[in-house]
Amino acid sequence: MDTTFLSWPFFDDAHRALARDLDAWAAAELAPLDHERGPLDESCRALVAKLGDAGWLRVAAPAEYGGARERLDVRSLCLARETLARHSGLADFAFAMQGLGSGPISLFGSEALKRRYLPDVVAGRAVAAFALSEAGAGSDVAAMRTEARRDGAGGYVIDGEKSWISNAGLADHYVVFCRFREGGEKSFAAFVVDADAPGLRVTERVDVTAPHPLGTVSFDGCRVGAGALIGEPGRGLRVALGTLDVFRSTVAAASLGFARRALDEAVAHVRQRHAFGQPLAAFQLTQARIAEMATAVDASALLVYRAAWTRDAGAPRVTREAAMAKLFATEAAQRVVDDAVQLFGGRGVVVGETVERLYREVRSLRIYEGTSEIQKLVIAGQVLGAAEEREKVQ
Repeated sequence: MDTTFLSWPFFDDAHRALARDLDAWAAAELAPLDHERGPLDESCRALVAKLGDAGWLRVAAPAEYGGARERLDVRSLCLARETLARHSGLADFAFAMQGLGSGPISLFGSEALKRRYLPDVVAGRAVAAFALSEAGAGSDVAAMRTEARRDGAGGYVIDGEKSWISNAGLADHYVVFCRFREGGEKSFAAFVVDADAPGLRVTERVDVTAPHPLGTVSFDGCRVGAGALIGEPGRGLRVALGTLDVFRSTVAAASLGFARRALDEAVAHVRQRHAFGQPLAAFQLTQARIAEMATAVDASALLVYRAAWTRDAGAPRVTREAAMAKLFATEAAQRVVDDAVQLFGGRGVVVGETVERLYREVRSLRIYEGTSEIQKLVIAGQVLGAAEEREKVQ
């Protein structure tokens, strides 16, 4: 694998060591695991525990709560997801949800919430989940119908249903986003809800192309204490968008990992596969396709790590940069993986081939945490808004 990108000025020596050491660990510890064929929930929980025991989940929380750095380091999160995705899509999923499912707590939670939940997430003792999407409110987050109201005991009652929730039925806690009409029509709130809370039920499990725990979670008079609130009542949408602003770059990084693996597989294949008396790599059409794949990978990496570095350097928001990274990297990864399948010919669609697995794994990344179409709207809004601001100061 080409690791020359690690010499880019986006990274420090600790980042380079993380990428090198995690790659070596994953090659030794993940490759022998046949987790795609075992019971899914057991495999995911085992992966979370394995990642926690080895210390890799430490990058998903601040140092004060068992993490690796003083605050969340987006470059570390991206490097971890890229590296794990090259080795195992399910391991990347397990890692990613520990970060996303605890991210609102790390970024916006009270001291009590951080101390209660983050150490177990980092250690791999607890599985986290992020419950935002609904059947009628996927990309349109503001259309959610799940609602929270104050109860007489100083806490809150949640009613509604969340769909497409990763780790549904497996998680030990869910970060749940709700309408909060007491604060106004456009008011929202975010809560940490333990999986065993009365009134919380997993009502459906959903099978998807690249298997991982996914399902529907319902809330029927589900009561939580006042301390379960993340941030301020009425500011839940800020919690959701602020968390996605950080973690959206990591989705792009995972797609980059899939693309790198596809490129590596394709290069190895065309060098050893012969046709018409010569290696496939000797044909100009093959070389043109490899060139396009390699360029897409490098361009994706530049956008991913620009967004991550910008956030780590102190930018309060990286909405434009993260949206650009996710849009370009996920779309490019889809093309790169498809090109790899094409270069493999008939072998490319055989179940069990690495490129066939990548083909299934990469597709969802263009949808979750904001579809490609939504990213275009976000980017355009940022560009047009910046133009208006410049006009005001001229």
